[in-house]
Amino acid sequence: MKETMFSIMPIRAEHAPQFHQVLDAIARERIYLGQTEARSPAWVSNFVANNVKNDCAQLVALHGEQMIGWCDILPHPLPGFGHGGTLGMGVIKSWRGQGVGRALLAATIESALRRGITRVELEVYAGNAAAIGLYRKHGFVEEGVKRKARFLDGRYDDVVMMALLVGMDC
Repeated sequence: MKETMFSIMPIRAEHAPQFHQVLDAIARERIYLGQTEARSPAWVSNFVANNVKNDCAQLVALHGEQMIGWCDILPHPLPGFGHGGTLGMGVIKSWRGQGVGRALLAATIESALRRGITRVELEVYAGNAAAIGLYRKHGFVEEGVKRKARFLDGRYDDVVMMALLVGMDC
């Protein structure tokens, strides 16, 4: 484990440029996120500003002033689905396996629950065993598999759909 520590905090508008850089770096790895590059800096800045304005559960991990990861659970906008949110997260390569994802996920789930979210959904590529293991440790269960859902770089990837239900009899 790295000797240096990191902190978790809600995202702020001034984090948008670093968020764009982190998102773009992970997207360009082409194996973890649905996108292969981040949208424009202006789009990302607007996305962050909107999440801050709406008090969404979007947290970042910082090592000093450097962003090393993020996690968000964004509420579903449709009537009847507001109790649910979709999870997205990423940790930069040099900090993976150091507890950053675990800390971000726990803090973001807690933040979302305080905002009334009781169902958290996510999609993860079947080959991302580390992420699937992390989600299972936090109580997520598999709800289905989209077989051969993505074709990129000459290969198919299955997408595993997972959810965490809190305070409900399932």
